[in-house]
Amino acid sequence: MIETKELIPLEAFKKPLERMWEASEKKLWAIEKAADESETHHALVYTQNGHYTSQSWTDWTRGFRIGSMLLQAEATDSKEFLNYAREATIQQILPQTTNFGVHDHGFTVTSTFGTLLRQMDEGMIPHNEWERRYYVQALITSGIVQAHRWTDIGENLGFVHSFNGPHSLFADTIRSLRALVIAHLLGGVLRGEEDEIFELLDRAVAHIRTTSRYIVSSAFQDRDGYAEAGRVAHEAIFNVRTGSHRCPSTQQGYSPFTTWTRGLAWIILGYAELLEFFQILPKRYKTKYGDVEHEMHNVLTWTADYYIQNSPTCGVPYWDTGAPGLKNLGDWSRQDADPFNDWEPVDSSAAAITAQGLLRFGKILGPQSGRKYLMAGRKIAYTLLGEPYLSTDPNHQGLLLHSVYHWPRRWDYVPEGSSVANGESVMWGDYHLRELALYLGRLSRSEKYYAFTNFDWDLPDE
Repeated sequence: MIETKELIPLEAFKKPLERMWEASEKKLWAIEKAADESETHHALVYTQNGHYTSQSWTDWTRGFRIGSMLLQAEATDSKEFLNYAREATIQQILPQTTNFGVHDHGFTVTSTFGTLLRQMDEGMIPHNEWERRYYVQALITSGIVQAHRWTDIGENLGFVHSFNGPHSLFADTIRSLRALVIAHLLGGVLRGEEDEIFELLDRAVAHIRTTSRYIVSSAFQDRDGYAEAGRVAHEAIFNVRTGSHRCPSTQQGYSPFTTWTRGLAWIILGYAELLEFFQILPKRYKTKYGDVEHEMHNVLTWTADYYIQNSPTCGVPYWDTGAPGLKNLGDWSRQDADPFNDWEPVDSSAAAITAQGLLRFGKILGPQSGRKYLMAGRKIAYTLLGEPYLSTDPNHQGLLLHSVYHWPRRWDYVPEGSSVANGESVMWGDYHLRELALYLGRLSRSEKYYAFTNFDWDLPDE
């Protein structure tokens, strides 16, 4: 259980954040230099012995690599990183805007084109109307393409299905809804046969409700015999002909009835950001979508509490709460995580994702009701910004150590002399540590609150 006895002051993050951004700069250039010299053009996914390599599945991590450079540019006011990343976005991400084969537009396009639009409208990039329209069109296209990847299951429910096919709903995809939300705010709509119009926000809400019902467990559901408030399934399987839910499943977790902690992390951050978004919508949307905010609030409460209860005291979780080797670690939830143990790997990338979600949820609730989540979020962040998680070794391309990608398939690198993966990084873990650092940095300097919707949009109230 995460220790939440005190709220670490924002001032305490000043030096750790400076140290992180300094290390980050060197690693980003090292990755680009190595990529230029490599013959492969596949997206980089995870490190092996300290060097980033690719793993063929789908091209879902390229946005994290380029998005990291945009975050670095913003945090350090680097024109060199900004110009490099702008060009890389056009060259490498533009083709992703029309990729119908993935559920990851919120990772690839939102983290790049979305960041560029936000940075321009926040004043970091000089305003250029033609360039801005370019970003807007890319984001509208991305949101529409993502929304087209749709499975309708009736009763105003449905979901953006995973790359496994129309029967498959992933927990991860909740954060890809950012693509639909942004496209909606920018005026995009999906047109079908005979010009039938599908509102992007309608599909986002349907996906949220379907995820709440079939991915996140609550104590009130009778879906299976292991109902526990906050438990998260990685995947839900449906009969696409009837729309009926068949069973929970998993691709990267230990079992359908345990919680893969990165799936839990995606739910916490995804719902927190979406709840922030719904709170600023005009009244007519609140009327139209009824109690969706209340549903998200419940899901966040269950999952955030579950994460806090089922994590080690430092806030960095093991890769799955039901991993069989955990029984050999004694009372593991009442001590700090041990990345070098002989039984099960930790996943610091899940911690980096979750920390931001907890901080956002704590802010939504306010300083009193949200104090537990603010304390936990800052505790996790402080842990990740120090030893043994922050990598300052110039020969290691990763920034956040002790992350895993796909432990059931044993894709992760196990160092000589170790029994489980440790000491390595993943592209999304590094990216989300930088995003977490940007979030904390803005708070500590009392700057404009960092949200993915910080760009100029105008929805009429009536």
